[in-house]
Amino acid sequence: MRKPNDTLIDGVHGTSVENSIRLATFDQYRSLLFSIAYRMLGSVADAEDMLQETFIRWQQSCEEKVSSPRAFLVTIISRLCINQLQSARVQREEYVGQWLPEPIVTDLASDPFGIIRVDESLSIAFLVLLERLTPVERAVFLLREVFEYEYAEVASILGQNEANCRQILRRARQHISAMRPRFVASEHKQSDLFERFLSAVRTGEMEGLVALLAEDVELHSDGGGKAIAVPNVVQGAPNVARGILGSLKKFVPENLVRRLALVNGEPGLVNYLDGKPHSVLTIHIAADRIQTIYIVTNPEKLSNVPDLQGDLN
Repeated sequence: MRKPNDTLIDGVHGTSVENSIRLATFDQYRSLLFSIAYRMLGSVADAEDMLQETFIRWQQSCEEKVSSPRAFLVTIISRLCINQLQSARVQREEYVGQWLPEPIVTDLASDPFGIIRVDESLSIAFLVLLERLTPVERAVFLLREVFEYEYAEVASILGQNEANCRQILRRARQHISAMRPRFVASEHKQSDLFERFLSAVRTGEMEGLVALLAEDVELHSDGGGKAIAVPNVVQGAPNVARGILGSLKKFVPENLVRRLALVNGEPGLVNYLDGKPHSVLTIHIAADRIQTIYIVTNPEKLSNVPDLQGDLN
């Protein structure tokens, strides 16, 4: 993760003491700001760009007019993200194949600054649900439902009135409520089902694999036109099982090194080729079955996944 530094401060007016104080204040809220930006955009690179732009505007602001640095910073990054998401939607319409959020490995070693707030709203499944919303709906939903801002605060941040925010949130809930899981599986349940899934894939057990999948399971694969990926969503337990086992035989290099990891706060698998990330796989569970499988192979979306450490054998 990039971190605002003195190279930015050098281009901003003010004494070194003033700039250092502002940097310290910004660092105090970095985790919150990144957590908002990443959930808004589903991209680490874009979220970091929004952080940098927010930092610059914070450095250039008039301190006497800022009554609450936290509110000021959240307002800036929220509005920047809305603008960025409106632009990104045009790009995503031209995206080759399926678009998935950029995965983040969320263990301590991958997040030394503690910048990533980990909860259910960080999961790939939840971020995919958010794609159903307009940029403003997404901002209202996240600020109110995930970050627990009051309606008056949300209205101030987004330049809306409270009544509009309530209507926007109601629409947002309607758009995603039917698809949102009614319960979140325990960590033990997630880990156990994921390990059984990997075992069935490794041994090529078709029947065992199908038994772990929901009847209407979906397989989503994002290669971005830069790596092999299934261009369309695969649906149904037999089709998904055949697709996974068939792809292993045809397209997956034999010398891949596999490592279990927490991906967006949930059990996941990172595959490495020559020590570099090759693909990331995560699953979403509902009613004790695997409901959705997400595979990201686009190398641009794996740039923030740590390289393999230690023995490659």
